[in-house]
Amino acid sequence: MKSLKFILPVFGLLLCFNCKNPKPNPALASIDFQRGDLLLCGSGQFGELKFSLSCDYETRKAFDLAVALLHSFQYSESEKAFVKVIDADPNCPMAYWGVAMSIYHAAWFPPSNEDLIKGSAVLKIAKELSMDEKQRDYINAIDAFYTNWETIDHKTRAKRFENKMEAIHLKYPEDIEAAIFYSLALFSTRDRVGKAFKNERKAGKILEGLFAENPNHPGIAHYIIHNYDNPVLAQKGLETARRYASIAPSSAHAQHMPSHIFTRLGIWQESITSNLLSSESSRCYEEAANLSGAHFEEIHAIDYLVYAYIQKGDNSSAEEQYSIIKNKKVFYPMMLTAVTYPLTAIPARLALENKNWERAARLTLQDVELDWDKFPWQKAIHHFAVAMGAVNTNDFKTVESEIEILKSLHKNLIDQNDKTKAIQVKLVEIQIKTTQAWLSFRKNDSKSGLALMQEATEIERHTSKHPVTPGDVLPAIELLGDMLLEMNKPKEALAAYEEDLKGRPNRFNGIYGAAIASEQSGDLGKATGYYNQLIELTKDSNSNRPEIEKAKAFIKNHAI
Repeated sequence: MKSLKFILPVFGLLLCFNCKNPKPNPALASIDFQRGDLLLCGSGQFGELKFSLSCDYETRKAFDLAVALLHSFQYSESEKAFVKVIDADPNCPMAYWGVAMSIYHAAWFPPSNEDLIKGSAVLKIAKELSMDEKQRDYINAIDAFYTNWETIDHKTRAKRFENKMEAIHLKYPEDIEAAIFYSLALFSTRDRVGKAFKNERKAGKILEGLFAENPNHPGIAHYIIHNYDNPVLAQKGLETARRYASIAPSSAHAQHMPSHIFTRLGIWQESITSNLLSSESSRCYEEAANLSGAHFEEIHAIDYLVYAYIQKGDNSSAEEQYSIIKNKKVFYPMMLTAVTYPLTAIPARLALENKNWERAARLTLQDVELDWDKFPWQKAIHHFAVAMGAVNTNDFKTVESEIEILKSLHKNLIDQNDKTKAIQVKLVEIQIKTTQAWLSFRKNDSKSGLALMQEATEIERHTSKHPVTPGDVLPAIELLGDMLLEMNKPKEALAAYEEDLKGRPNRFNGIYGAAIASEQSGDLGKATGYYNQLIELTKDSNSNRPEIEKAKAFIKNHAI
């Protein structure tokens, strides 16, 4: 089958087929499908793919568009596109497969009970239809995820789907989509806490083998970036990151995803460019969908924009981005982690990265239409920021209160016994250790403070970055460097900062800390290198951060 390229109107699309008046299936009436015109902004390009399992010839283009949308995580629009295929050809089993896949959203949070009920009902209809062996294999693979969802946990069912997709991949080695969806399944069952990246390496190898002959496939490029979104593998994803946005330019998510790799590698200007395009595309979608609030892709892009601008020392641009969303009360979908995380992380980051402890201590949770108690990890970020502000303004009573809140939120996460949140448990544990460390340190118990800070750092060393985040609001290893500097241990501090920069290249505070530690250690050559790096990093930012002025003064005073 020839590769298809989708060129669609700016504000929507109504896919039309030959009028066959297919006999309706009464079971379909009970399912609450997402329907309506497809809201696709820009030129409507979502990449090129080859998938030969559609049923009617007339629905082939719609089916392939739906798959392309699925690969770009445009889940609402992909479901609507698959439903259009069902409406035109209700006997097409793969259209039902597509709806079930759109509800699963393998790389994100687990489906709700309502989604699981819906997916099960959709697949029940599909399994009763006539189909060939390959179609049945695909149907059975996703059905393995939905079967007995009431009694079997998400992780086990995701692993069943992975096993089924591996079997399909081995059975049909020429099927590109089987390989791609198998790689997605591997990503969904990865170790979300550890840093061995076994599944990510395996999936990346499969995808890289496909990319050369399928350079415009949206799924291949997208999933390479997801699998390499970590400090160990990020360099392998750089070429793909620089190509992905041009493959699916109409997807806000595709515009944003390259910034995951740029962020891991500290390439801030490219991250900024990527997310400015993503937020613009998202606002186009908001207008097309007539949303009264912000779409999650916009706030997700802004989160990465704020992070990148701060690393360039550009507080003015970071604050400008934050102002876009800080007074909004409604986001879509409201409960999505990509919404709730930035709402606490952005204000915390703006205060903590600038060591504006007074601002951190005064932070309040944004007044939005959700119950913050249902989001313990996100809420913990806020309380961590307040605690760090309080401890550095000698408000020890507040710090002690905030630590107890953090412990309660940590227990809440543990009691949920949700394996998909294992990394959140670790991240809050790091926050508790860190705040306890600085409380002891500020109370002049340096020995206990340092020991606790080293414990927090050791946990961080073995904990992966949460995939939704651009990075920690303050890395533990960086805070260890700060503590060692205050203890007049510049050589040990330098080792901490350099470890920080190895995993988080081009962090403003990491570079500045390394420069100070080098200078205090008497290594003026290394200090010169780090100060020059900071000046180069921020040269286009019109920054007023005092660290830059110190860097310039040092270079001037030590000019040869």
